[in-house]
Amino acid sequence: MAGYAVLLRGVNVGGNRKVPMAELREILAGLGYTQVRTLLQSGNAVLAADEPAAAVATRLEEALRERYGADIRCLALTREELRAAAEGNPLTGDNGSRMVVMWLFDDAPADAPGPEQLDPDRIAVRGRLVYQWCPEGISNSPDVAAYLRKEWKVAVTARNRNTVEKLIAAVPEG
Repeated sequence: MAGYAVLLRGVNVGGNRKVPMAELREILAGLGYTQVRTLLQSGNAVLAADEPAAAVATRLEEALRERYGADIRCLALTREELRAAAEGNPLTGDNGSRMVVMWLFDDAPADAPGPEQLDPDRIAVRGRLVYQWCPEGISNSPDVAAYLRKEWKVAVTARNRNTVEKLIAAVPEG
């Protein structure tokens, strides 16, 4: 049995693609996962499963498509992957709500210019992770996720450091 945090991309943000957390818990339990909990209202869940992370994400995407008729990308990450993302942040900042980590769903194109050009001192790319420090707030910072979708043609989901820490603490023991 492995513990995972599951991140849904682009749900319950700005009134779009509503996925009530009670329904998400119901869907996950219906797929046979145990120790299911949701955190916040923006598409975060933790669970225990007897299958690899990729299978958890794929099965949930299929269930969400069937239930809501929409393609909602999902990532399943272990506690260790979350911790590595949190600890691998090369940027400094003292406000966890303004320190953002973004997970790419696919590899970045090798020849595309990186989002660091938007704000070199506050954006860093590390493999399939992109970090952003937003000292004036997220809404007053470059929209790195939109840049990645447009320029790199890569889907991305983002969480602030506070949320990542909550997920790390909530992932069930394997």
